[in-house]
Amino acid sequence: MQLHDVWFVLIAVLWTGYFFLEGFDFGIGIHTKLLARDRREKRVLINTIGPVWDGNEVWLISAAGATFAAFPDWYATLFSGFYLPLLLILVCLIVRGVAFEYRHKRTEEHWQRNWENAIFWASLLPAVLWGVLFGNLVHGVKIDAHKEYVGSVLDLLNPYAILGGLVTLTLFTFHGAVFASLKTTGDIRERARRLAAVLGVLTLVPVVGFLGWTQAGKGDGTSLIVMIVAVVALVAALGANKLGREGWAFAFSGITVVAAVAMLFLTLFPNVMPSTLNESWSLTVSNASSSPYTLKIITWCAGFATPLVMLYQGWTYWVFRKRIGTQHIADAH
Repeated sequence: MQLHDVWFVLIAVLWTGYFFLEGFDFGIGIHTKLLARDRREKRVLINTIGPVWDGNEVWLISAAGATFAAFPDWYATLFSGFYLPLLLILVCLIVRGVAFEYRHKRTEEHWQRNWENAIFWASLLPAVLWGVLFGNLVHGVKIDAHKEYVGSVLDLLNPYAILGGLVTLTLFTFHGAVFASLKTTGDIRERARRLAAVLGVLTLVPVVGFLGWTQAGKGDGTSLIVMIVAVVALVAALGANKLGREGWAFAFSGITVVAAVAMLFLTLFPNVMPSTLNESWSLTVSNASSSPYTLKIITWCAGFATPLVMLYQGWTYWVFRKRIGTQHIADAH
């Protein structure tokens, strides 16, 4: 295995970690409308991710930075061709972060309601758009001989990519409901479990459809195994949720996210951005990568920094592992 192959795997791991962590993060933001009944319960949900949401986004920054360093042509084509949807995601992430920090600064009804709406929409839109974007990565886009995207924004709204957006929306919402049941106590915990049971069934259909479509178009034996793991894990999450085993339910919903993203990267390799205009114009791990010397340098850097970041984030989750409920909220503001 060459270094550019190693870096493709590393970038796949970073994106997988991001979707695993930010998946329930986005789900909690969506559940401030679907699950929470009042302002106090919204605070409970927000507090479940309060200590970790910004750390989860480190995985996104790392994935983008790794792509820039290891595959500059991939980075350039991706961020120029998908400029508008990526800009919308970036704006949502900024607004979402500001909403978390500013919502409680004033007690006026309209102030808090507006920031709560911002949290909901800035969680829902990226949950959809990430699926659309990764659907297009696997499906292929219009790339010319100069490695430039020559399509339009409307070209990104093809049926496969839209189904991908539906998958990430439903899967992240289900993942968030399971996380809410794991991290809360009292009535909101029970309602989160009941909602997760419904959401899991609704998630199963698009997940099977999308992964099956992916397998039929670009899959092999390995991707088929990973697809089966994703579907079985989702069913297992539903079963564990029904039995009240919230830790296992969260583990299985996480495995579903991990396996689904892994399958996309398996079917993508050795391409990083397939061209629908001419297969020979596709960006691959070899023609889009940096020089061997650059890859060697950044491999040493990543080998040193990555374990430290993971240890620190793991410690953060351990410190803030306890459940919270409305009884822990001093007031309704």
